[in-house]
Amino acid sequence: MNTEEIIALDKDYVMQTYGRQPLALKEGKGAVVWDVEGNPYIDCVAGIAVNNVGHAHPRVVEAICQQAQKLIHTSNLYYTEKQVRLAKLLVEVSPHQKAFFCNSGAEANEGAIKLARKYTGKGDIIAMENSFHGRTITTITATGQHKYKKGFGPLPPGFTHVPYGNLEAVAEAITEKTAAVLVEPVQGEGGIIIPPEGYLDDLKKLCHENDVLLIFDEVQTGFGRTGEMFASQTFKVTPDITTLAKAIAGGFPMGAILASEEVGNAFQPGDHAATFGGGPLACAAGIASVETIRQEGLLQKSRENGLYFKNELKEIFQAYGLVEDVRGVGLMLGMEMDMPCAHMVDDMREQGVLVNCTADNVLRFVPPLVITQEQINNVIDHLDEVLVRVSG
Repeated sequence: MNTEEIIALDKDYVMQTYGRQPLALKEGKGAVVWDVEGNPYIDCVAGIAVNNVGHAHPRVVEAICQQAQKLIHTSNLYYTEKQVRLAKLLVEVSPHQKAFFCNSGAEANEGAIKLARKYTGKGDIIAMENSFHGRTITTITATGQHKYKKGFGPLPPGFTHVPYGNLEAVAEAITEKTAAVLVEPVQGEGGIIIPPEGYLDDLKKLCHENDVLLIFDEVQTGFGRTGEMFASQTFKVTPDITTLAKAIAGGFPMGAILASEEVGNAFQPGDHAATFGGGPLACAAGIASVETIRQEGLLQKSRENGLYFKNELKEIFQAYGLVEDVRGVGLMLGMEMDMPCAHMVDDMREQGVLVNCTADNVLRFVPPLVITQEQINNVIDHLDEVLVRVSG
């Protein structure tokens, strides 16, 4: 089928919940994808920070193929070697000691809220304005953006929102009923918002002084995106609970909750579950993905190419008055415009580059960690051409 035929079938048979680009993708390799007509695109979306090891990485492909021939699903009524191996690997690369597996970032955040409530015996959660934590009823309630909640009430009680980066506001919001503070180390959907210096460290101290747990939502920042395996390591702050998904399994759907041993042990048999969580196929992909990041130097590539990319974007920032800011860490970068930028996404796609617009006026660049400097240069060249037209 061609693109038009695929789009027509989508309109007939798929619930129209997505504002899709008029693009039907067929295959990918590394940091490049091809549409059904064979046109290539440098992918600076990476499935929204999912394909960190690149599209169709041979190690991930082989792991999935080999595992699919043996065992795809068992449920968590039984043990599997792949699940315990991945749990051990995640503990080795993180500051935590216990893992729970699920299927998505929203599930991970739901589970983390349950875990915090079970451990503390308290119910209230403080979250941040401008945040994003998922699309379930609970996680849209935790999300600090009204547009995701509109039309879905009544929403569950127990959530308070304060400005991101404002420690005093968190302190004022804490009560004897507060179980946890939920925060993204870097706000992704909110526009690539970097925390003020010392904020996360001070937030941890504040939480512990008040017997409140600190939860890091690392669904988007995890697995090398910020230049370390986790953003908590980038900012040198260890939360009590970390939620993960997106890049955990090289593109295969998966989520996880990591926690300290004491907090993790609050969950007892029957407290929480996921039929498909930690299945052998997902875990095989997860092991291959994490080992690829470690063994192929992708953390260093994220830091080095992220800095290179950021510096190139800053040169554009200085050249065009309509660019208000360039910010980010590792290969999680944003260019804030002085206008809505959805049309620039279309322009870049026509130039053979995939980006997306978040927070209405921020171009987000979250390419696979395997992107090369030559590919970055091509992205910059095309961006420059688009900005020339827009500014003219």
